[in-house]
Amino acid sequence: MTTFIYHGEDVDGNEVTNTVEADDRFKVYELARNEGHKVTSIEELSKFSLKKWLDIEKINYRLSRVKDDELVMVTRNLGSMLVAGLTVSRALSVIERQSTNPRLKGVIKQIVERINKGDSFGDALEDSPEVFSDLYVAMIKAGQESGSLAETLQTLAIQMERSANLKKKIKGAMIYPSIVIVVMLVIGILMMIYVMPQITGVFEGMDKELPGATKFMIATSDFLVEYTLLAIGGLVGVIVGFLYFLRTKWGKISSSWLVTRLPVIGNLAKETNSARTARTLSSLLDSGVDVINSITITEEVLQNVFYKEILKDAAERVEKGTALSEVFIERKDLYPVLVGEMILVGEETGQIAGMLKELAIFYENEVERKTKDLSTIIEPLLMVVIGGSVGFFALALIAPIYSISDGLS
Repeated sequence: MTTFIYHGEDVDGNEVTNTVEADDRFKVYELARNEGHKVTSIEELSKFSLKKWLDIEKINYRLSRVKDDELVMVTRNLGSMLVAGLTVSRALSVIERQSTNPRLKGVIKQIVERINKGDSFGDALEDSPEVFSDLYVAMIKAGQESGSLAETLQTLAIQMERSANLKKKIKGAMIYPSIVIVVMLVIGILMMIYVMPQITGVFEGMDKELPGATKFMIATSDFLVEYTLLAIGGLVGVIVGFLYFLRTKWGKISSSWLVTRLPVIGNLAKETNSARTARTLSSLLDSGVDVINSITITEEVLQNVFYKEILKDAAERVEKGTALSEVFIERKDLYPVLVGEMILVGEETGQIAGMLKELAIFYENEVERKTKDLSTIIEPLLMVVIGGSVGFFALALIAPIYSISDGLS
């Protein structure tokens, strides 16, 4: 008897995987038919099969991650299939078979199993917080309660796509200067280790007082040559320590305070947070989530500590009867004046969700335009930094040469 693993579907269209003992593949098909399964593939396991010792599917599941673009596509396709008349479980089964991401396939499979057991779609999503955020779950539950799940999914897909695009544009604007700075740092270290010792050898043995810049360069070069591994380890340690500090409470407070006060970057950060606040609130309110829960969920979406405090304060004050616009109007230091005024108009007209949506579109367009202009501002600044570094290096080498020439003349 040989051990076989077959993959297929049951009568309800759910994916099944069974291990059976059979004489040949024909017997496997017969056993599967007796179970009411439709076979799609068969694998024969040898005595020394790696799959007996390693669960490859679980390994792939743990190593893979669901990207923002994948989740946007799943959300949009799910909404389209619901509009076409498919049930949630059937539509999710179709998406599962189409997906090539092990983590996404596993998560969707778990959701389908819970739905088939009688749980709601929104409750099933709560089992995978690493994939589906509080915003996602809240909007799905609101869509189910209002009977407009398909429309809610389409709205959610747009919200997620806008948020992902905004994040990509900001990261894209920072890639160029980051690459230039890293390359400049690497070249500087290599020159200190391999080039500087050969040049500074000319000054050794001469009874001349060297300039301070030259002494600094020679001392730095000697240290890097003698303690290369220590210097590299120290640099890596500083970077890792800095990244760890940013994850701590005081690190988050410091970075949140600094980013809103930097020239150019500060205004961009304020408009980015304004766009994210308006987009999230409008999507939640438009889906039927109550105001207090919408503000609380928006607080979780934002990353800046000070913006989170504003939303937390807004939830408490709105619950006591204060107008939402009043909170934003008071915090003109972080939210532009337009945010509070637009929310006030929305409250007066009863169209607060629509006003927030218009506000989100406006600031998203502003951020997109400014990230494009950011490269024109960064390039001359990088040229100044590079020129200053090259000038300092050249001055440290040329100044002693002139000093020696004066002594000889």
